[in-house]
Amino acid sequence: MIDNTDRAILNLLQKDSKRTNKELASKLNLSVTAVYERIKKLERNGIISGYVALVNKKMVGLPFTVFCHIKLVEHVHKSVTQFEKEIVELEEVLECFHVSGDYDYLLKVAVRDMDHFRSFMVSKLTKLKNIGSTQSSFAISEVKNTTILSL
Repeated sequence: MIDNTDRAILNLLQKDSKRTNKELASKLNLSVTAVYERIKKLERNGIISGYVALVNKKMVGLPFTVFCHIKLVEHVHKSVTQFEKEIVELEEVLECFHVSGDYDYLLKVAVRDMDHFRSFMVSKLTKLKNIGSTQSSFAISEVKNTTILSL
């Protein structure tokens, strides 16, 4: 379980994971060693699962976001696990969720433009076994996109 100090560390790291232990210690009135030990504990316990650089999709030529709903033909264990194994390998897919409702999966896809998306659909996505149908929605604008969890 995490306490208020752990929450404070997590909140600061979520906003800027490049902060030094010294900076964190100063903000939290802790010793550098205490901050270091708490962060190591959070990492060991899987609460902190990694550190990343957040990249601006537009600045790297992938400004077009598409949400794809996927319906599978069959839902037996082998088919579901095979689909999930294959979808993880598609570099255009940023996120994949197994969801309830009319469709089985929701994908978040980043591509250059409509032509790139069509190419992705035709040459990659629709070649996966067990896909019964897809429905795609194109993002008009990004209203909120955050990785910060409210702790």
